[in-house]
Amino acid sequence: MAVQKRGRNRGSADSTVQTFRSPTALVVWVVWLLFAAANWVDLAVQGRDHISVVAAALLLLATGFAYVAAQRPRIIADGAGITVRNPLRDHRIGWAGVTKVDLADLLRVHCDSAPGSPGKRTKVISSWAVHYSRRRQLTAEAKARRGSRPRRAFGVPSGGRGLLGGGLLDGGTTSPPAATAEAEAEKIVRLLNERATAARAETVWATGTVELAPATEATPATEATPATEATPATEATPDAAMLGPTGWLEPLKTTWSRNALAAILIPALIVLIVCLI
Repeated sequence: MAVQKRGRNRGSADSTVQTFRSPTALVVWVVWLLFAAANWVDLAVQGRDHISVVAAALLLLATGFAYVAAQRPRIIADGAGITVRNPLRDHRIGWAGVTKVDLADLLRVHCDSAPGSPGKRTKVISSWAVHYSRRRQLTAEAKARRGSRPRRAFGVPSGGRGLLGGGLLDGGTTSPPAATAEAEAEKIVRLLNERATAARAETVWATGTVELAPATEATPATEATPATEATPATEATPDAAMLGPTGWLEPLKTTWSRNALAAILIPALIVLIVCLI
């Protein structure tokens, strides 16, 4: 399954937004829309009975499922964090909370539910947008190895350009294999891991700078300034000023998608009403 990447800038490199999704799922969604629209038109023109109304309602319900399963799933990476949009729920977390991105049957995001807190817990979020098959990847690698072996022509081992032409005898000039969906998924994992690692490193540097700043400023005035006045201001304000705008420390937030739920529940209610009439 191929994965499509889309990027755009909003004024700076930190605001780059990249969206990863399956073009195959998008094609399925468009094809289904055309199929459903053609059937609705046919039912509107020729249908005059109760069965036609039920069929139209069932088509609407199937369209809701197609929207949820094919149109919604995607991964959105921006300057502040990563959003994993699955069929019914959305997961959002800042880059500092992303510990690792890897592949199983689906792309998985390992994250700290509360980055920066001492009692943090690790959670794994699977994305429906990127699928991965180790069997297909191993098969593709085996085919690539077989294709890169020297070829023989008329019983003569190839290794250079001969009288019959280098195109037939030269086994080292074969074109590289086309990128598979699994290779594209691995590329996405590398990209997301790089962004998460860079954000964590910069967050650690900023946190260390914040902790050192109050000590250097408060040392000359330790006798004159009360400790109760300096501690709250110096510990909270710089941290919010330096790390807050980036959004990297945004904790994990999981929400149900109202649009996805409505796309299924409303057609299901319509089908129920139509069947009971």
